[in-house]
Amino acid sequence: MTRRFPLLRQRGVAAVEFALVLPLLLLLLFGMIDAARALQANIIVVNIGREGANLVARGGTQLETGSQDIIYALMASAPPLNVKQQGMVYITRIMGVAGGGTSRSVVVDQYRWDDAARNLGYRASGYAPASRIYACPAWNAGMCSGINSKNRPASTVMDGKLGDGEVVYVVETFYRFDMFMTSFAMDSLSLPTIGPDLYSMTIF
Repeated sequence: MTRRFPLLRQRGVAAVEFALVLPLLLLLLFGMIDAARALQANIIVVNIGREGANLVARGGTQLETGSQDIIYALMASAPPLNVKQQGMVYITRIMGVAGGGTSRSVVVDQYRWDDAARNLGYRASGYAPASRIYACPAWNAGMCSGINSKNRPASTVMDGKLGDGEVVYVVETFYRFDMFMTSFAMDSLSLPTIGPDLYSMTIF
């Protein structure tokens, strides 16, 4: 009987050590899971932006009438991301304007995902982080209103690098990333914050 006491004591010490280490192991585990999910989501967001810029620049679709169809096609390739509730795409057309020996960039038009025909995008989700190219002050469905040939806002995109009348397309993709454990902390240890908005910008 007396010989079993050291063995029981060792088991008790091991149980206490495991209880002390378990929260740290769980923190690392959930941190790795969130990092893997964020990496996957970011890869999809980047791919959507690249494919979108390629479609807009080479597809021959008129943005005035076909922007929502382009965005819908892009978002259809986004699973497993929940883009219907947490995704947004902006398409901005930028043009170079020369004058006085210099060139500057202006916004010709801008579109966002707000699909009335399919009830998708902003009208369904309410998710609309501000574009980092041009924060449109007023929208008419999926088109920025107030931009015309007499009122073209300046842009820093390719500023001074575009020839007169040269056009580029900028596709911005946003995704609201939800972490599993956003508020878990243990003393000075806590999970890093990822998001909430993953972002990608492609110029074509």
